[in-house]
Amino acid sequence: METRVCRLYGKNDVRVEVANVEVPKSGEVLVKLAFGGICGSDMHYLSDGGIGTIRVKEPIILGHEASGQIVSVGPDVHDLAPGDKIAINPSRPCGSCKFCMDRLKMHCLDMRFNGSAIRMPHEQGLFRDLIVLKVSQCIKVPPLTNLSKLACAEPLAVCLHAAKIAGPLAGKRVLVTGAGPIGSLCTAVAAAKGAKEIVVTDILDETLNIAKAMGATQVINVAANSNEIDKFTENKGHFDIAFECSAVASAIATAVHTLLPRGGLIQVGVAGDTPVPINAIVAKEIKFQGTHRFHEEFSEAVSAISVGDIDVSPIISAIFQLDDIQQAFETAMNRRKSVKVHLKFN
Repeated sequence: METRVCRLYGKNDVRVEVANVEVPKSGEVLVKLAFGGICGSDMHYLSDGGIGTIRVKEPIILGHEASGQIVSVGPDVHDLAPGDKIAINPSRPCGSCKFCMDRLKMHCLDMRFNGSAIRMPHEQGLFRDLIVLKVSQCIKVPPLTNLSKLACAEPLAVCLHAAKIAGPLAGKRVLVTGAGPIGSLCTAVAAAKGAKEIVVTDILDETLNIAKAMGATQVINVAANSNEIDKFTENKGHFDIAFECSAVASAIATAVHTLLPRGGLIQVGVAGDTPVPINAIVAKEIKFQGTHRFHEEFSEAVSAISVGDIDVSPIISAIFQLDDIQQAFETAMNRRKSVKVHLKFN
């Protein structure tokens, strides 16, 4: 059996090729992919050949955000059946290292994560028509679940984990810096958890319009109206929590200066080494904490999408066939045209 795959060979060299598909063994299933979301990491792998110190050193099939349907099951698989719709969890912690044993599986010492170049050999990704997966990676959903929306479960899980790190959001004033897919989903999570005010900043009106649709109570284009955010710095700040989703130095500084003393700054966006206003963080006793991936939040994200608690549809800007991979990436990299671009598989 054969399948098309989206394989990256190096910087600006992505190809759709044909590869063989194995037969599922015990504890495995054969899955027909439905939709896959292009993530910022996929774009960095393509345009930069990696992210920071993580470099693409060998051909890698891209993709870690996906949904699909079961085609066949291996021996001893009873909880899934052909035709079942599923969300695909790309995260496969070992389950036995010290962090897994401490229920910190997102920090697993032997983590395998689809479409990641961290390990050698690289962990191959999900952008393909057919793939054999572990049963543990497959979360069954109701038959009427929209599979395009379901492909957003992975980035939503990232944001649910960030919200868990932040603590209770009900009644809180929340700042979100950066209105890309993660920023927009953090906005939706804050709204779903009862935040009374959600201000979102970005440099493009196009992305801020999506943030409004995701639940922002106010949006600020800091490129066009740089002074509008300044009012939130008065009297030592305004916000209880900030989700920093851009990893841009100026946005981090904005978050610090607009947070109340002892406010929480949750760093969701990633980049290389970035300057931060240490003196202000110390003087205001800001709780500055990173947030990394997810674990149990993946199932929570699947449930939130399946039952309609969080509507992710506003962020899905375009859908392309796999053979149109070049155009799909070009659109995904144009923030004026897209927030989240999906690939559709046959």
